[in-house]
Amino acid sequence: MTPVVPVAAPLPAPLPALGSPTGAKPDGWRRARNAPSLAEVHRTISVNHKQWYKKMLAFAGPGYLVAVGYMDPGNWATDLAGGSRFGYALLSVILISNLMAVLLQGLASKLGIVTGRDLAQACRDHYSRPVALFHWVICEIAIAACDLAEVIGSAIALNLLFHIPITAGILITGFDVMLVLVLQQKGFRILEALVVALIATIGACFLFELILARPALADVARGFIPTTELFTNREQLYIGIGILGATVMPHNLYLHSSIVQTRRYEETAVGKREAVRYAFLDSTIALSLALFINAAILIVAAATFYKTGHHEVAEIQDAHQLLTPLLGVGGASTVFALALLASGQNSTLTGTLAGQIVMEGFLDLRLRPWVRRLITRGIAIIPAVIVSAMSGASGTARLLVLSQVILSLQLSFAVFPLVQFTSDRAKMGEFANAKWLKLLAWCVAFVIAGLNLWLLVQTFRGWWS
Repeated sequence: MTPVVPVAAPLPAPLPALGSPTGAKPDGWRRARNAPSLAEVHRTISVNHKQWYKKMLAFAGPGYLVAVGYMDPGNWATDLAGGSRFGYALLSVILISNLMAVLLQGLASKLGIVTGRDLAQACRDHYSRPVALFHWVICEIAIAACDLAEVIGSAIALNLLFHIPITAGILITGFDVMLVLVLQQKGFRILEALVVALIATIGACFLFELILARPALADVARGFIPTTELFTNREQLYIGIGILGATVMPHNLYLHSSIVQTRRYEETAVGKREAVRYAFLDSTIALSLALFINAAILIVAAATFYKTGHHEVAEIQDAHQLLTPLLGVGGASTVFALALLASGQNSTLTGTLAGQIVMEGFLDLRLRPWVRRLITRGIAIIPAVIVSAMSGASGTARLLVLSQVILSLQLSFAVFPLVQFTSDRAKMGEFANAKWLKLLAWCVAFVIAGLNLWLLVQTFRGWWS
């Protein structure tokens, strides 16, 4: 009789490491990758060029769509307030904010290129469903707040240029979102070209304003050097943090990690490394233009308003009214309003695109693009129409400030996952952040979180007092 050999019971599966998502796969993700980000334009642009300058031009584009968020109407109010109140002192904050943006956008493009996931998809594939849904909700609120700033900015520009009532201007902006759909159907390169043209318009307008303002170059140069007064002067610190909150936009991180995947780079380590390098170059050049425009707004305010004792100019309408008489040149105010309209329209193009990316990424839900964009714009238009009808221009100005506070609140919920994912070797392999980059990125994340928390506390304290 053959002896029965007992079979050992299978060993239980090892418990997941503390802090890691339950059931994480060997590649570090909880779920497998599904449909590509922005499937209709995914990998549609060839970058197969031998000459480096042609390759650089082929990769150029996503950085400019991202840079738009760093010069939207929400930035104008904080830059105007900083320049009219404190002269050139807060130029250092604009510079530091821009350097932070260069780092974070570089990480966002790397995440998209290496993993094939945008930041929204990465959050869905890493976190549990309730956590991912929480991130989606607050991200949608932030996008609606950003769209609110763009709606108000465009409406103010229409009012200044054509004397259209602000309420009517807000309703008019409801139709411009369809432009994104039309352009995207004609090719993503067309959309990028329009954005670059609008950025060039804004830059040319402020170059004209700078020439008229004739700022003291020595004072401008000193303004880029941080001083201890930024921390000892409470009002200066408050506006400085407002500039930071208006500069680094959370939806841009989701946007950038998606649109870099429109390029048809090779899916090899060498191809990805090249794509990461060119994407970083693209966003750095584009953000340098955003730095120029933000600095130009503050410099014009300092040279025009601060110099003449108009220290309380914080609203866009006030700046428009004062520019022509103070500069002594007819048309200066019109050029200012034209730049504002270009800024609002540009931000509309990228904001609605970010809304589509976020909904598809977090929920794996694909609505018709025009339905998605009307939902986003409707959420922004309704409160703007109500406030403008009840409170007029001053009410919309306060709503513009509120939109920046909401963006500040959401920012860390995008920055912390981004730094976490790009520092994870299981997810990124050889492309994971080096130790020095990981340390720098976490420092930036905590600095942004701390400063934005301080801004929120001070803002609400001011409202309740």
